Amino acid sequence: MADAATAKIGRPLRFVVLCPHFAPDIAPTGRVMTQLVEQWAALGHEIHVVTSLPWYRSHRVEPGWNGRLIRRETTTWGSVIRVHPLTSANKSNLVARAVAFVIFSLMAGFCAATITRKRVDAVIAMSPPLTLGTVGWLAARVRRTRLVFNVQDIFPDAVVRTGAITNRFVISFASWLERFTYRRSHAVVVLSDDLCANVRAKLSVSRASTVHVVPNFVDTVGITPRDRLTPYRTELGLGTEPVVMYAGNVGYSQGLEALVEVARRNSNISFVVNGDGAALADLRAQAAGLANVRFSGYQPDDRLAEVLATADVQVVSLRAGLAAVSVPSKVYS
Repeated sequence: MADAATAKIGRPLRFVVLCPHFAPDIAPTGRVMTQLVEQWAALGHEIHVVTSLPWYRSHRVEPGWNGRLIRRETTTWGSVIRVHPLTSANKSNLVARAVAFVIFSLMAGFCAATITRKRVDAVIAMSPPLTLGTVGWLAARVRRTRLVFNVQDIFPDAVVRTGAITNRFVISFASWLERFTYRRSHAVVVLSDDLCANVRAKLSVSRASTVHVVPNFVDTVGITPRDRLTPYRTELGLGTEPVVMYAGNVGYSQGLEALVEVARRNSNISFVVNGDGAALADLRAQAAGLANVRFSGYQPDDRLAEVLATADVQVVSLRAGLAAVSVPSKVYS
């Protein structure tokens, strides 16, 4: 995308990127955006990133990053501003999380509007959170440039369909904000045809062509086949028996209760849930007493290939009816 634009314009481009996660944070969307920025930089483009302090692993700012509300870094390809995410350790408190997202988005939007004095070719904003797209549009207006809205999951649809939000006023306002941001984006990028159909249905016919499908990618350099008898398998206390693993966010949209029921019926197979999330406590309670189910937290990024190789079967799950609002990150990370 950026390479084609360079050929058309005849010079390197300059972007402002708004995203909820960025290296060294381990969130899948953070890995995607980090790799995109690295590739754009390799092509000679200038990028200024506004993101959060690393917090995804345990839903709190990681050690060594606290102490400042905003941190600024200069890089060889531009700069990074990291804003405190104001996270809550209680992952199931949706009100607290929503308030934190809004405050973070407002601070990030201000930073995006002021991060560089140079003219920029586009503001690229990633959702969720949805509010990051809206403040991205405001930043683009201030900078007199275009907004490219990168939608990883469709909100509020994703939380409405899982029953996480039922308040009609909140749903109505979030839906209005969603459409408002779509209509004011120069381009909306989604991950699948199902998501594309969802977004286009919320736009006029004349605006439908602004929605584009650009799937996320797999790191085929870092993730390669390995021997199943990994050190991680030993750390988990596993032997040579078959292992089924789910690795990633343990949320309500994944429907992981089905995995526990399968484990209950197959005591000769070990099951590993590798990750964290709002539904973890409920899942642990459901699996209580099952000796063949193990829970393990997120591992460092450089162990990803080893973690995946540990299992004979990797589970990619999504609750029925959610294909039009979400694409599991396990299909690309």
